[in-house]
Amino acid sequence: MRHITSRSSHWLAALVAMGLATPALAAYPEKPITLIVPWAAGGGTDATARIIAKALEEELGETINVVNRTGGSGVVGHTAIARAKPDGYTLGLGTVEINMMHWQGLTDLTYEDFTPIGQINFDAASLSVAEDADYQDLDDLMSAVREAPAGTFNASGTGLGGIWHVALGGLLMDLDMPADKVNWVPSQGAAPAMTELAAGGVDMAATSLPEARSMIDAGRVRSLGVMAEEPLESFPDVPTVASQVDSDFTTGAWRGVIGPQGMDDAIVETLESALHDAYQSETYQSFMEKQGYGVQWRDAQAFGTYMEESDAAFGDIMKAIGLAK
Repeated sequence: MRHITSRSSHWLAALVAMGLATPALAAYPEKPITLIVPWAAGGGTDATARIIAKALEEELGETINVVNRTGGSGVVGHTAIARAKPDGYTLGLGTVEINMMHWQGLTDLTYEDFTPIGQINFDAASLSVAEDADYQDLDDLMSAVREAPAGTFNASGTGLGGIWHVALGGLLMDLDMPADKVNWVPSQGAAPAMTELAAGGVDMAATSLPEARSMIDAGRVRSLGVMAEEPLESFPDVPTVASQVDSDFTTGAWRGVIGPQGMDDAIVETLESALHDAYQSETYQSFMEKQGYGVQWRDAQAFGTYMEESDAAFGDIMKAIGLAK
């Protein structure tokens, strides 16, 4: 009887051990992954999400389903990412709005509510004027702004408090001018802002260079400078801000893969490694080059640090503009 009990105990113990061991030995991923996009289908964020998902599928060997969750100026989609189960099967393509929404009182979410996995894109801000404008370079334009009364100049490029609005405010602050010295005219995006610029409705437009490309190529606008550390490969003729005025201010829109807070370190490491390979792939790099989108890699740790630093910087600018609540 004791012999039977002993054998039964060993058998049960083995089953328990196997049961406990199975999850630890299970390979990730074992099923399709959802990638949430906080913006509408057809836009730049959506296009970037779909091409990185395709490249990431090749690395992970699992399907990645891209799902658009729009609304609330990015709040709806980013909230869905933050509230997902932190098991690695729901991720998101986070955007720069993570560092901006909470300052405007749109949400309580901050970068701390997410697990950074890797940054894959950065599009620096640029400042453009109409082709027939009198300003020959950025120094001419900024000198004119400095000498004029506040509100004399009008600018556009995105909605009130959007990344390009904040970019212009930050540049003005760095040049020792009030962040709100140029009046901001809200628009539904870069395309209508560029049309308004070419028509003479505003004096300047802050956008990314890819967003200005069609108007630049058509000879209707000129980009005077880009808020980057060096000229962009796709726009070698556009000089940096720092090369023209006494400012080394750089900023722009970024995109990166994130997950909800509390993800397992081993899963994050797997995703980070696969994402880096996907980022370097011909699939991703050739698409981004063709579209004119900027590429920039930061690993999980560097991406997290960058979000933290950007959050503080954007907060200072938005307070100065009067947008922070």
